[in-house]
Amino acid sequence: MLREGLVFDLVGIAPGAKVDLPVINHQFDMAEMPDPPECDPIQLMPGPHVSAGGNSVPVAKALVGLASDLLCHFDDLVAVVWPPSNSVIGRRFFESTTSAWISGGPFPALGLTAFRETLDGAVQSVGLEYWIGQEIRIEPPLSADPLAATRLGVRLVNQLVILGGIEGSERIVGPDGSRLLLTLSRNQKFIRVSRE
Repeated sequence: MLREGLVFDLVGIAPGAKVDLPVINHQFDMAEMPDPPECDPIQLMPGPHVSAGGNSVPVAKALVGLASDLLCHFDDLVAVVWPPSNSVIGRRFFESTTSAWISGGPFPALGLTAFRETLDGAVQSVGLEYWIGQEIRIEPPLSADPLAATRLGVRLVNQLVILGGIEGSERIVGPDGSRLLLTLSRNQKFIRVSRE
């Protein structure tokens, strides 16, 4: 399939081999999960000539746009599974958030990334590494209210995808006016978010 001059492969359609459903830990706009035996997953992926840059923002954005187009044209497609965030996203939510992003709106952080609470009380992104090579980790006590921490995380994800991540540390002002510090973990895989 062709979109914006890029070729994508659609696999899992008969007579080809079946595709396995990936691990799903997060649901967005899905009241209940479809019964796996009743699903026939298909997979959309970058074609061979663009696979090396498959998670670059331009290629991934074209892939997401193509998935949104398929949802609009085929009523039997019930959801999109986004493996980097272990998420399943209902068709209406996926189409509306990704169409807004493709038209210049905010990055669809809920779905193309997700958030989970860690054992030590932090709130951490899942799947942001696919986009920028780093995850965010909102540290206690900033994460004491997981819903507020997730809202902050959504805003940060949008900015970090635009910036492509951070190097070193950054000081920012949070939505509530508080001063926040973004620092990299030792292995530079996590952006730690704490009050300054």
